[in-house]
Amino acid sequence: MTQPKPALQPSLFPYLEHQLSNRPDNFIPIYEPSLGPREEEFVLNAVRSGWISYLGEYVDRFEHEFARFCGVKYAVPVCNGTVALHLALAALNIGPGDEVIVPALTFIATANAVHYTGARPVCADVDPVTWNMDPQSVEKLITPATKAIIPVHVYGHPVDMAALNALAAQHDLWVVEDAAEAHGAAIGERRTGGLGHIAAFSLMANKIITTGEGGMVTTNDEALYLRCRHLRDHAMPPGRRYWHDEVGFNYRMTNLQAAVGVAQMERVEEFIRRKREIAALYDELLTTVPGLTQPVEQPGYTNVYWMYSVLVEPAYGLSRDELIPALRQRNIDSRPFFHPIDTLPPYLSHTPCPVALDLSRRGLNLPSAPSLTDAQVAYICHTLRELAQ
Repeated sequence: MTQPKPALQPSLFPYLEHQLSNRPDNFIPIYEPSLGPREEEFVLNAVRSGWISYLGEYVDRFEHEFARFCGVKYAVPVCNGTVALHLALAALNIGPGDEVIVPALTFIATANAVHYTGARPVCADVDPVTWNMDPQSVEKLITPATKAIIPVHVYGHPVDMAALNALAAQHDLWVVEDAAEAHGAAIGERRTGGLGHIAAFSLMANKIITTGEGGMVTTNDEALYLRCRHLRDHAMPPGRRYWHDEVGFNYRMTNLQAAVGVAQMERVEEFIRRKREIAALYDELLTTVPGLTQPVEQPGYTNVYWMYSVLVEPAYGLSRDELIPALRQRNIDSRPFFHPIDTLPPYLSHTPCPVALDLSRRGLNLPSAPSLTDAQVAYICHTLRELAQ
């Protein structure tokens, strides 16, 4: 007897379907991954090999190539950027009763990773020029319970790591870089990922290089590297299968993800170069638009402009929240800055960070994918000039 076909289930993603179905062909997204024949070739190789889980040649290759790119000794591939942060904190034995200082202006994952360990995230205010964690604010928050600082290289500009590392050394604290948005950013000749004790990267589809979802932990400390590898795989020693000497995690990256990552590493310098070209073009074309404050690149720092971001000032004539739909009507995507962590319900604080709050209300991210053409950037800038009142 033929079974009747099941009724179609309503979409689990109605908002996404609506957005995609109503998006015109000339729509300029905020970001999109740059994928090509090499990604396809390597993924197909992984599929044909049968090694599609966490074992396979691409995982090892990606680990070594990413470490070399960052200028560090060790890298640990994981399944996303949030768990990269959590794994780094777990390797440092951060736990209940501890405090970890994070910037107020960052994506919530930074604070969540601290919370997962049982420790308490404490929000520091940010610098009004670079939008990054302010070392003076950090210093005021250090207590006997403080165990680590997590600087976030917001939107691609490195934090003042010299000041933070000096504070950390003075108070015997760990420094855990959140470099999710800053692949290839540098201070002098030293790239992010090697500027603290340990670092975490995101490899989500909207990052400078991607594995779809994915993350990476980097460090120069062999003991931390080995600890991260141990905890990543259910805390199972290499020579004793199914023996687990503590509570670990399943944070492994698959060979399929790593295959994409290896292909991306072949073009990472090209991506960074193109993103800096796009930023330079934005800088040039927006300089005379009233009421838009452009991002900075401090002397001696390399900003990779994960997002090209501006502050919308009263002189522009439209508020940031009025500008977003106006751009959308002209087929240009944009995003507001993050809500400060200390204003969100899970981490609500009665001592707000005023600079972070101010930036959050005025900040706007513009399309920033390396695939943007000069003509698209020119159209975005022309539109911003037209909308200025």
